[in-house]
Amino acid sequence: MVTETLDYTTEDIAYLHHGDTPLLLRLLRPDGAGPFPLVVDLHGGAWTMGDLTGCRERDEILVQAGFAAAALDFRHAGDGYPASLIDINYAIRWLKSQSERLRIDPGRVGITGQSSGGHLAMLSAMRPLDPRYTSLELDAGMAPTAANLRCVAMTWPVINPLSRYRHALRLRGSAAPPAWTASIPERHDLYWRNEETMAEGNPLLALERGEAVETPPALWIQGRPDQIHDYRDPESDLDLNEPERFALRYREAGGEIAVHYVDQANRSAESYAPLVAFFQKHLS
Repeated sequence: MVTETLDYTTEDIAYLHHGDTPLLLRLLRPDGAGPFPLVVDLHGGAWTMGDLTGCRERDEILVQAGFAAAALDFRHAGDGYPASLIDINYAIRWLKSQSERLRIDPGRVGITGQSSGGHLAMLSAMRPLDPRYTSLELDAGMAPTAANLRCVAMTWPVINPLSRYRHALRLRGSAAPPAWTASIPERHDLYWRNEETMAEGNPLLALERGEAVETPPALWIQGRPDQIHDYRDPESDLDLNEPERFALRYREAGGEIAVHYVDQANRSAESYAPLVAFFQKHLS
């Protein structure tokens, strides 16, 4: 289905099937011949909820700034890790392989994601060639390509699933547990299944383990105050909250990253300008 507006086009495409179940992407493109730089967008939902419609407002901002934006549906919830990463990796390669038809530039592809989607965006950018994530081959006749990304921008990501899981459990056991802790541990359990997997699929701990990863230019946009995403892990030796801890480790690994803080009460609206500026710098 294709929907036309005055300045951009929206197209829903089944990029992959698992059995009889299609996975859709929603591609927004500016009017014109292109090719346009592309931002792949991943919704949040604690790895268990949400779909591509959660990216709509952000992607409308991006397309009006001259980018193509592709919001993805992917397996999550009980499908478990690493199903999401497999689908996302495939989608990036699929989009690149269809670049001429879709009027996008395969050499200028970035990624963004919110909350758990920010975690998936960073892990996809760090491990584009991981054989666990590249296990689905493109259909015969499609041009072979890799899922490497030019840059990655995250909005309040769950960068360390293990520490956030333990953080939620600690707070839930306190005298006045915050409402958000009521279901978060169970969502982690559903998707990750155990703490060992939370540690393995973990961008922050991958850096602290010294894992060889890609470190494209990165941006972390973080609302404050935000107890869910901006906290200190008491098991860390660093006296830093998770955003600054990750930024330190990313720079130590050779990457370039900025952490941009916004007011929590208006975090979505305040995230758009720095997000657009970041992609204009690295994709234009």
